[in-house]
Amino acid sequence: MNTELIKWPKSRILELFDIENPIVQAGMVWVSGGKLAAAAANAGCLGLVGAGSMNPDLLKTQINKAHALTQKPIGVNIPLLYDKTEEQIKVALNAGIKIFFTSAGSPKKWTPFLKKEGCTVVHVVSTPEFAQKSQDAGVDAVVVEGFEAGGHNGRDEITTLVLLQQLQNKLAIPFIIAGGIATGSSILGALAMGAEGVQIGTAFAATIESSAHENFKQAMCNAQYNSTFLRMKKIVPVRLLENDFAQKVAQAENNCVSNEELLKLLGKGRAKEGMLNGNLQEGELEIGQIVSEIKEILSCTKLVHKLKMEYLEARNRIL
Repeated sequence: MNTELIKWPKSRILELFDIENPIVQAGMVWVSGGKLAAAAANAGCLGLVGAGSMNPDLLKTQINKAHALTQKPIGVNIPLLYDKTEEQIKVALNAGIKIFFTSAGSPKKWTPFLKKEGCTVVHVVSTPEFAQKSQDAGVDAVVVEGFEAGGHNGRDEITTLVLLQQLQNKLAIPFIIAGGIATGSSILGALAMGAEGVQIGTAFAATIESSAHENFKQAMCNAQYNSTFLRMKKIVPVRLLENDFAQKVAQAENNCVSNEELLKLLGKGRAKEGMLNGNLQEGELEIGQIVSEIKEILSCTKLVHKLKMEYLEARNRIL
């Protein structure tokens, strides 16, 4: 089956980002560096550098690395809750970035500025209400993420399937769905239900080009259907791969410890220790619920080819 001849359904996302496939590689902390963003772009998707775990200098280095590895468009994902946000945005603009994904804050503050700079702005949300508010703030598109997703999630715990139904025909701007998307058949389902693109995190985190530690990648391949849990709901809900640290968090939550004690247990650098340094016992391993479907470490090119093959097979089954 020749995936090069695939014809995706009409999607504004393809034109908005100038990409071949309606797939966005999520800008994840400690995982999405310039190498991954470039590889995703070269595979016909939108690649994102994840700025959340980067100081401005490192962000500049990773953007330059991506630009050295691809001539295709890439973007950055910048959380809006940190004091370094303004500097990160300026660094990205100076490095030639024109596609900004923002998250973890209100899009009202930076969207007008970025639009004046000629940029495309996408905001990440977890509810239909925030999707509408983002549209009102002037963004070009939204990523709406179900709580199956890895890392930090919305407090409402709305699933991807429910979000798809809640969003159908509700927005004037295109929406990209995320959370639990890791197969071509799930892409087909998402597009059939009104999404104009998908954002994929976990499957890209497990690729050769990901900066995740090899220990973490192998842990993804060994994960079972019930290997992830939503923890730290009192502070900021986060989906983690089960390990010694996650079990300590669960025990603390069962004992109804205070938020201060939870924060003390979390400490600093847990995500870096687990995801980048490969400490599978005491590190914070942020990953999506779909991780049990990751069976091997593929290149981005092979992953995207696999997704397209699965999409075509699923589409042919229902025609």
